[in-house]
Amino acid sequence: MRGKYGGWTCRVSDKVVFLARHSLEIIKVLLPQSGNRTRGISYFGGCPLNKLVKQKVNKIMQKILIVEDDRDLNASLSYALEKQKYSVASVFSISQAKKIYIKEAPHLVLMDINLPDGEGFELCRWMKSQKDVPVLFLTARDMEEDVLSGYDLGAEDYVTKPFSMKILLRKIEVILKRTPKADSIGHADFDDGYLKIALNNAKVSINGKKCSVTPTELRLLREFIQNQGQLLTYNILLERLWDTGGQFVDKHALAVNVNRLRGKLEDEQHKYISNVYGMGYQWIG
Repeated sequence: MRGKYGGWTCRVSDKVVFLARHSLEIIKVLLPQSGNRTRGISYFGGCPLNKLVKQKVNKIMQKILIVEDDRDLNASLSYALEKQKYSVASVFSISQAKKIYIKEAPHLVLMDINLPDGEGFELCRWMKSQKDVPVLFLTARDMEEDVLSGYDLGAEDYVTKPFSMKILLRKIEVILKRTPKADSIGHADFDDGYLKIALNNAKVSINGKKCSVTPTELRLLREFIQNQGQLLTYNILLERLWDTGGQFVDKHALAVNVNRLRGKLEDEQHKYISNVYGMGYQWIG
């Protein structure tokens, strides 16, 4: 028997538990006639039911997106992760990955670099500009510059093929443990009552009203917020924002993006970005 509540279905042994999407509240539980009963149904197999449910929910709530064009390896990864009770979505190209990434909001992305319609490096850059989700590269490219490029783009780890599935699963477990849970991601990284910025949700609001920013502007905001009060030189910003992808952008293009961002965020009473002439920019908010 199977049921859904708010999009989630949880099966624990031969009982079905209907759960709210973002809650541990038990809506309905069906158990066989045998089993311990305390004030209705509280125990199953000698274990408190809420403990069993929480253990299952913790796994179900963790979604992993696999981007791997080798179909056999993709299937093997999916099987291994599902066996560990993760929710898995698997795709074979960048175009497919972008659609799933926006729709499903995974907690971790496992991706190859050589993909049919582009490089995983560019996909990682795009994903990080949308929402800061952990990325783990899984690739045959073992050159030092490739590994460094992966880490420069913000990857949590870089694993080369061939690899141990047991070690990979442990790496994923460790990454997810140190990643903020879904119910805590919505916190504001900057909030002065006028401007509110939530980097992980890629949301910016001014006086409670949504402010649209481009992926490049969001990357700029990330650098400024994470380095508040520090001078970020032109070279540092250019390296962090563009150089890892091989795209050349000069100081003029950087200035255009910063000025456009300032135009969206600032007014006479609210100033956030200071231009240190001849050197770079500083977040003074």
